[in-house]
Amino acid sequence: MTEIRKKILIVDDDMDSLALLKTHVENFGFVTITAESQKEGEEIISREKPDLAIFDLMMENKDSGFILSYKMKKIYPDVPVIIATAVTAETGMIFGLDTEEERNWIKADQYLEKDIRPDQLRREINKLLKI
Repeated sequence: MTEIRKKILIVDDDMDSLALLKTHVENFGFVTITAESQKEGEEIISREKPDLAIFDLMMENKDSGFILSYKMKKIYPDVPVIIATAVTAETGMIFGLDTEEERNWIKADQYLEKDIRPDQLRREINKLLKI
């Protein structure tokens, strides 16, 4: 019997970050689908349901990750979404999912700073996928 592997969508306009995340996620045993822009990400989610998504925050727009997360949750409310960004390091702005208000407008399940350690990324993915 063949095991069906979970599929993770990764959207990031930074090719280095995208390649690194893709490598880590595939090393964890997942199948990856990648996109290099908000527009590409929207096209993928319109035709395919991943098991989990990881979105960069700032791409074409400063809030591309929030837009993708909102659209993902509207189509697939059960798909966990991670926003991975370096926005805090770059701008000093801090986002979180600690309050009900933040969770209402940031339609994501987890918020992670970029350059997350692979072991921590794996833990967060496994926790969200309940594996």
